[in-house]
Amino acid sequence: MDKLTPEAIDRIFKQNRQQSANWIKVGMSTCGIAAGADEVYATLVEEIKKRNIQVTVKKCGCLGMCHAEPLVEVCVDGMPTVIYGRVNKEIAVKILDKHVNSKALLNDYIFDLETK
Repeated sequence: MDKLTPEAIDRIFKQNRQQSANWIKVGMSTCGIAAGADEVYATLVEEIKKRNIQVTVKKCGCLGMCHAEPLVEVCVDGMPTVIYGRVNKEIAVKILDKHVNSKALLNDYIFDLETK
């Protein structure tokens, strides 16, 4: 395997972002799972399937904000990429209803925001 250069990493990152315009990542590191991320992930998968929402749910590792677990990162076309913290099943459903479907931010749960 060749050594990855910063340019190659950037290219891979951009390709992954282009594969699915709408995605949700749930932090499934040890601290996330201990805080309930597995339940949040299962809720999102179930609700997306029930509602036939066109968004991909992915598992990811630690984002470095263990104090705010479970963390959910949301990227929806036309919206900033947002990291929501202290997410539970009810907040996960709100994320789908408000952020994904209504394109409105849930300000009370935002821990980080990236404008495009």
